[in-house]
Amino acid sequence: MKSFQCTKEDVLAAKKFDPAAPCCMMIYFTYPGVIALRRHRRAHKLWNKGFKNWARIISYKTRKKTGIDIHPAARIGHGVFIDHGMGLVIGETASVGDNCVLYHGVTLGANTFDKVDRHPKLGNGVIVYAGATIIGPIHIGDNSIIAANAVVLKEAPANSRLIGVPAHKNGN
Repeated sequence: MKSFQCTKEDVLAAKKFDPAAPCCMMIYFTYPGVIALRRHRRAHKLWNKGFKNWARIISYKTRKKTGIDIHPAARIGHGVFIDHGMGLVIGETASVGDNCVLYHGVTLGANTFDKVDRHPKLGNGVIVYAGATIIGPIHIGDNSIIAANAVVLKEAPANSRLIGVPAHKNGN
């Protein structure tokens, strides 16, 4: 999918999930999550073409501007909404599916320093509420919900509801 189309879907996701969202133009220019995703897509293209230093510079400047830290190698789908975003971290081998919603303080982190697949993979339609931490190379199934401040250390099938520290299923 083209970057412009992805950005358009991100803006529409912000409009859908944020009841305080103004017009699409204001979302495009002022929402930190939309700005971070737009810049990440540029950095990701550069990373994949071997321009890793330039990708890192874009990532660094984005983190300074928005408080959102997305590694340029991370794979992110379209129609993603990062609400507020401050303190959000997405690691190098992480992936975020289409139509996901991530709130501030979310971490998609590693459980090793080894150069292996070490970050979570979120399916499509996953919602991760504020302060939640998902650690390691685990898969979170489509349409799952991770509660605020949950710490997820194990895989979860589609349509899971995870709460607590460590996270456990709730009401499935």
